[in-house]
Amino acid sequence: MRILMVSEDLPMPCMGGLARHVLALSAALIAEGHQVDLMGNDDYPPKLSNEVMRFGGRFFAALSGQFDGWKEISLGVFMPPKRSVIARRFAQAILRHADAYDVIHYHGHLPNIARYLPRDVNFIQTRHDQGSDCLIHTRFARGTICESINPMDCAGCRHWRPNLIRRQVSALTVRRFRDEVKEGFLRHKTVFVSDFLQRNLRRSFGPGNWGVTVHNFIDTAALQSALRSTQPFISPPAASGLLQVFVAAKLYPAKGVGILLEALDRLQAQRTLQLTIAGDGSEESLLRERYSWADFHGWQSGEQTLRLAARANAIVVPSVCEEACASTVLEALMLGKTVFALRLGGTPELARYASAPDQLRLFDDMDSLASALRSFEPRADLQPAPGTHADARFAAHRLLGLYRLPAGPLTSVRVPSSASIAAT
Repeated sequence: MRILMVSEDLPMPCMGGLARHVLALSAALIAEGHQVDLMGNDDYPPKLSNEVMRFGGRFFAALSGQFDGWKEISLGVFMPPKRSVIARRFAQAILRHADAYDVIHYHGHLPNIARYLPRDVNFIQTRHDQGSDCLIHTRFARGTICESINPMDCAGCRHWRPNLIRRQVSALTVRRFRDEVKEGFLRHKTVFVSDFLQRNLRRSFGPGNWGVTVHNFIDTAALQSALRSTQPFISPPAASGLLQVFVAAKLYPAKGVGILLEALDRLQAQRTLQLTIAGDGSEESLLRERYSWADFHGWQSGEQTLRLAARANAIVVPSVCEEACASTVLEALMLGKTVFALRLGGTPELARYASAPDQLRLFDDMDSLASALRSFEPRADLQPAPGTHADARFAAHRLLGLYRLPAGPLTSVRVPSSASIAAT
C-alpha cells in the first residue's frame, strides 16, 4: 500500500513518545514492503531529527500554525476559531497529496481534522490522549484529574479565576471543537490506544462505539539492542548495595515525579535506592535543587532512555494524570523489569502483556507505591515479557486491516480486541 503518515510532532529537537510511535510504525510498514511517506511540521528542519531523516521514506514539511498562541494565555480564554482554522489548514495540506496514497494516517493533536476531509478520502487517525474532548489533552487541572464534562468549567484551564465572559467564550470554543470532533469521528476511521480513552470519551459524546482500540506498541529491535548494550543482565542491586530505580518522564506536575520524590524523601529512601531520572520540563530546576540525592539526566533520546532502563532493577511510572497507554510501561515489561505505577487511566490494561502476575504493580496512591518500592527485592527469575503482541510489526498488521477497509467510520466494524489477541 501507499501510506502517508501525518504528525505535527515531527520533526522536533526533542522527540516525544507520539513521534517515536509514528516512526516505529512507519519502519514496520516499510519492512513489510509498503511505501510510507511522512508529512510533518515546517517549523523545524528535518535534519534536527536523525530518525526522520533515515526512516526510509520521503518527508513533506507542510504543517504550520500548531504553535500559534492566538493570545489565549494573555486573554485567559480558549479562542473559538483557533482549532478550526488550524485543522482546516492541516486538511488542505493533506489533500494536496492525498491522491498519491491509498490511506492517510494522522497522529496528532487536532482530532477535528477529520471534519474537514471529504468522506471519500481513506483517512484514519490514532488518538493518543484525551484531546478528543479536552483542549489541553490531559484532563488534568489544578493538580488533580478533571472529571467535568461541562464546557463552562474549561475556562479554568486558561485563567485561574475566569469571569462570566471568559467562561462563556471558552465554553463556546469547547462546544464547537467537540461538535467538529464528533462529526469527524462519524465521517472517518478512528483508533484509540486504549479502551480507557473511548470509555472516557463517551461521557462527552454519548454511548456508542466511536472507533477501535489498538494498544500502543514498542520497537523490539531497539529494546534488544539496549539489552545487549547492558550485558551482563542486571538482576541484583548494583555493587553499591542500592536498588537501581529508573524513571523516564516529563518533569511537570501531571507526570508525578515531584510527588514521587517527596514520598521517597519522607521515607528516607535514598538510603536504600538510587533513583535515576530521564526527562526535562518546568519542574526540572526545582527538583534538582530540592532532591540532590536523585540522579537527573535531563532529556534523553529513545535509545539512551532504553539503555538507562535496561540497567535498572525496577522502573516507576509515577504519573498522577490518566495515562492513555504509557509506552514506558510496555518497554519496562519487555525489558523484564518490575514496574510500579498508579492504578489510573489505561495503565491497568497493560497487565495483559506482563510475563508474571506481579510484574506490573499498581497502587492507589503515591505513598503506598513509595513504601512498596523502598522494600522491594528484585526477582532473579523474572524474565522479559514476550513482546509479540506489543511489537510495532504486530500493530502494523492490525492497522493494515483497517487501512484496507473502505473509507468511512469504524463504528460498525468488529476488530479483535487487544485483550483477545494477547490471549492467543
